[in-house]
Amino acid sequence: EVEAISEGVEDNEGCCCCEPGHLPNMLSLNSAFSQRWLAWEVTATKYVLEGYSISDNSAVSMLQVFDFRKVLVTYYVKSIIFYAVGSPCLETWLSSPVIMEALQPYCDRNFVDLDPVFNMNIDEDYDFRAAGITRNSFCHIYLDWIQFCADKRDKAISDKSKESAVVSLCFALSLLGRRTLGAASHNTLSSVDFFLYGLHALFKGDFRITSVRDEWIFSDMDLLKKVVAPGVRMSLKLHQDHFMSPDEYEDLSALYNAISLHHQKLVISHEGDPVWRNAVLAGTPSLLALRHVLDDSGDEYKIIMLNKRYLSFRVIKMNRECVRGLWAGQQQELVYLRNRNPERGSIQNAKQALRNIINSSCDQPIGYPIFVSPLTTSYADTNEQLCGIVGGPISLGTIKRAVLQFWTRVRRRCVEGCSSGGSVPHDEGGFGHEGVYAMTTYNIHSGYGHTGSQSIEGTMGRGGSLGRSGNRGSIASAGKPSSSTLASLAGLLTAAEKQEEKEQVLQRVRIVDPNQVYDAINLGRRIDVSWPDERMRARGGRSHWRDWLPEKGMEGQVVHRWVPSHRDPNRRSHVDRTILLVKIEDRYVPIAEAGVVDLGAEV
Repeated sequence: EVEAISEGVEDNEGCCCCEPGHLPNMLSLNSAFSQRWLAWEVTATKYVLEGYSISDNSAVSMLQVFDFRKVLVTYYVKSIIFYAVGSPCLETWLSSPVIMEALQPYCDRNFVDLDPVFNMNIDEDYDFRAAGITRNSFCHIYLDWIQFCADKRDKAISDKSKESAVVSLCFALSLLGRRTLGAASHNTLSSVDFFLYGLHALFKGDFRITSVRDEWIFSDMDLLKKVVAPGVRMSLKLHQDHFMSPDEYEDLSALYNAISLHHQKLVISHEGDPVWRNAVLAGTPSLLALRHVLDDSGDEYKIIMLNKRYLSFRVIKMNRECVRGLWAGQQQELVYLRNRNPERGSIQNAKQALRNIINSSCDQPIGYPIFVSPLTTSYADTNEQLCGIVGGPISLGTIKRAVLQFWTRVRRRCVEGCSSGGSVPHDEGGFGHEGVYAMTTYNIHSGYGHTGSQSIEGTMGRGGSLGRSGNRGSIASAGKPSSSTLASLAGLLTAAEKQEEKEQVLQRVRIVDPNQVYDAINLGRRIDVSWPDERMRARGGRSHWRDWLPEKGMEGQVVHRWVPSHRDPNRRSHVDRTILLVKIEDRYVPIAEAGVVDLGAEV
């Protein structure tokens, strides 16, 4: 399937059984028919992204021979010396009485470490005459490197001779590092499997001090964390470079510059370490790790190298029904039929449909999550509070609603601004005010105001349950204001304060989702909402509608609104969503706010 994706169809010149070629920028007849037969197509041949190219090399083949292991141990010791001499804590370590007392045995010229973990096959400074590692053999190999690193320090070291304390410290640390490697390898460095096991343990940071002679390291754990641990990891990178240029690091200056460069720009860590994850997220140019792969066939150690570069990909567009069908077949086979056969036929490749790739990219437990990570779906737009702060997703519907709300607001303000003198703005409520002399009672269902002496023409809501009438006419008084005048003025102020809240009720909506209708909340139960009046409740459910049902596209006027957690029990919703009471003809339909679309306010 990968070959089918990557092959170039423009090179095919066949037409049936012959090869007459094809016109420029056109496919041959055979290629055209074969492309029509496929359930996928290549939409982009060069889609360049910045990412990591991964290279893995078998560590067994690189450390199988004793000479290669000797090179690794040599770089291990040199890396320990580099970090020890270059550390800003070197003066503190050399002035510590506990450390200097522990280093006294190593200052003896005749000192020899006879630990059986040391081997002449992997230790370059092994003295076969003394059957161990002596101070003289160590200085013969590493003294020049110690002095070179000391010269590179910002603060020069006064004494860096063969008998100096800094040489004794490096000698003791080299023995400790190699002894720790041997202990982690179960003292069997002759076997490459045990050697890799111990190397991987130290690479992860699992240092176990088993010898009494090495317990002085606990006086300052920075010696273990900042000298020995990075020395193990750096030796693996230097060992990698050794295969590309074996003689390059014979020059001390080249070796010092290489370690300094790798320390600054390269992240060498275990893949389970948070440092590795942070480095990948930060876009570090290069990373290196030692991976232990454990499967049924056996253990395998690989050196993983990640280099950041621009990678070219091919973008493939697949038939959506083909993907759904293959995923459905896999689900039926694995989940319902419980097929446990690892060689099941449904995962075999099929060039025409890319069956193997499609099935592998399915979510768990059908596909292989290491092959293709599943998509992450965000449900943040379903949170009303978050959408109220952030604004929600930007879509055509959102833009349309914003434009309609803006136009509705402008139209409402223009109508209010043009209302003066004899023209009367609208108001909802149970009271109508004529002039300043009389207060009249409204019939809440009729929509008309009746007075004893005079009436003012107003505008009635179309089909609304609350009547509308004029309330702010020109105030003309022929005498002193009476108590009715003050009451009327108080009513005007109260109506003005509740103007905005009531304007939201008088709006016209269209039903877009009949499934969000609440047709059984008018039964008078304690869990139901409180209705504005008994007539609305009687006509607001299936018990009154009989065979009539609200359908998509029906329009009506909003006469009431129930809001979650409202302080007024008559306006409080019994669920966690706003419910609108829409009047359609002589029926009242409770429906969730999400099931309607706003057509604007009634004018």
